Amino acid sequence: MRALPSLFSFRLSCLWSRACLVFAALGTLALASASVSAAVPDMTAQKVSAHVWYVEGLSALGSPANQNFISNAAFIVTPAGVVVVDSLGSPALAERLMAEIRKVTDQPVTHVIVTHYHADHVYGLQTFKAAGARILAEVAGRESMASETALKRLQDSRQTLAPWVDDKTRLVPADEWIDRPTTLTVGGVKIDIQPVGPAHTAEDLVVYLPQDKVLLAGDLVFRRRIPFVGQADSGHWIAALDVLLGFDATVVVPGHGPLSTDPRADMQSTRDYLAYLRKVMGPAARNMEPFEDAYLAADWSRFESMPLFAAANRMNAYNTYLLMEREGR
Repeated sequence: MRALPSLFSFRLSCLWSRACLVFAALGTLALASASVSAAVPDMTAQKVSAHVWYVEGLSALGSPANQNFISNAAFIVTPAGVVVVDSLGSPALAERLMAEIRKVTDQPVTHVIVTHYHADHVYGLQTFKAAGARILAEVAGRESMASETALKRLQDSRQTLAPWVDDKTRLVPADEWIDRPTTLTVGGVKIDIQPVGPAHTAEDLVVYLPQDKVLLAGDLVFRRRIPFVGQADSGHWIAALDVLLGFDATVVVPGHGPLSTDPRADMQSTRDYLAYLRKVMGPAARNMEPFEDAYLAADWSRFESMPLFAAANRMNAYNTYLLMEREGR
């Protein structure tokens, strides 16, 4: 007979369907002492290539103190307009991103490409929509943004991330839903958009500029921090990373963490973490061993010094355990 789960396992099981919401709440608890009036986190656009710039979010959990600036965003400057990739985690952050764009060019923002509909990447969309930008996203995002999980997370974020996320903050649908590889050309600059989900989310896509050899990888790549697995399909995520390795990229802008000039090594780092989760959780799930026993028996020393290990690793492991249970049925 299967051993009864520990109290911790039971609680995680109850919360699993709301993993994104719980992750946001963890951020609030971890940083509850931070004041809204604390120093505003720096946002400075860094040049990546001839056409690409990016801003780097903090390796932290979202909080009022950091305005939910915990992910990266990028923008592509062309002679006929600017294409933004992801809009950051609050309307205020999107306004700051717009100000950074204005330091580089007076060209209007014509498009925003959404790599996936997680809150820290899309709560700024309404700012760019109001400025006249056309929004592009993978078609599965239509269901994701309308899901109970997304709506509950927005409701929660209006409390935990106030005043930066409030009753005026809304989820914005795409103007164009993409279901296949697509090329967007603006001002003579070719921008390849490649759906690669389901992986980190159902609607993952990446953006590649062949003339710059720059890959904008969204949350398929986390650099120098523990990935957020949530309800990801880690097996397909690993396969998606293999697709990314096929791009002739010399630079990768990850969804979280600093710029990568060694794409193969950094993609492999994310891949190795996901593979290890599956390696240690898979046998336990198949053999109906308690999650807590499998977690305590695993050797996490390779990863435990990485930022957000304490906040995310146990949840990542448990969600992988549940995924492997379903895969084994």
